[in-house]
Amino acid sequence: MFVIQLKSFFMVARLGSITLAAKHLGLSQPTVTTQIRALEEHYGIELFRRQGGRLVVSDDGVRLLPMVEALLQQESNVEFALRNAGDVNQGQLRLGTTAPYYILDIVKRFQDRYPRVDVVITLGNSRQTGEALREFRVDLATTSHKDADARLLRLHLGADPLALVLHRTHPLARQRSVRVSQLAGCQLIMRELGSMTRTKTEEMLTTAGVTPQRTLEITSREAIREAVIRNMGVSVFARHEASAHPDLMVLPFEEEVPMIDEYLYCLQERQNTRLIAAFLKECRPLASVD
Repeated sequence: MFVIQLKSFFMVARLGSITLAAKHLGLSQPTVTTQIRALEEHYGIELFRRQGGRLVVSDDGVRLLPMVEALLQQESNVEFALRNAGDVNQGQLRLGTTAPYYILDIVKRFQDRYPRVDVVITLGNSRQTGEALREFRVDLATTSHKDADARLLRLHLGADPLALVLHRTHPLARQRSVRVSQLAGCQLIMRELGSMTRTKTEEMLTTAGVTPQRTLEITSREAIREAVIRNMGVSVFARHEASAHPDLMVLPFEEEVPMIDEYLYCLQERQNTRLIAAFLKECRPLASVD
């Protein structure tokens, strides 16, 4: 319980918000508040103070932070060592990904080879998966963002062009391909700001001098797919992300359009541990060190 309380304190201090810390830890806000209050009451100290409507770490809290960070790092190292101890054909491998489409085939091969290893896949945006990797909450991470952090080993898994996803009854569905200029007459369903797909889509539209008739923003790729199935508009996906559905069509663009790259990352210092090394071995026939 003590380490859990310290973890709540550390995440609130790091994120500056009980709400964000609770979401990050998978706990309720009252639970996080209770854990911090229990620490303060037991040791008779104040870890935070309210200032202008926001939480500020107290002087005692500031002195405590590096020690707590070191403790949590040690906890992660011990947990990682236990998961990677013993036979390579058992344990648990944790993957963080923004979109699992590239790695699912790799995971399938890995599980066929190591059937007693449990694989856990968590989804998040690029920032979340990157943080999870650096904080040792996942062992490997995939994202379309190219990260130059020297602490990371980066493999290039592949690249796909942008493609148009639309309902089979949409007027453009009668064509075998589309021009970017034809998006001017469409409602375009887009990801949130910061999404690589949205960034590349906006780059394509700007290059072509095209403004869609109107846009609809949805923060989930799966929710966008459902919206297109309901014929609420068209969307632009990386070609490999456009999964099959009887009501959907995927059309290539006639022009040269941006490519979406996909990268796999792990920490350099952990690339030779047994489970990570085994997974990287399954990737290397298809991937290149980038």
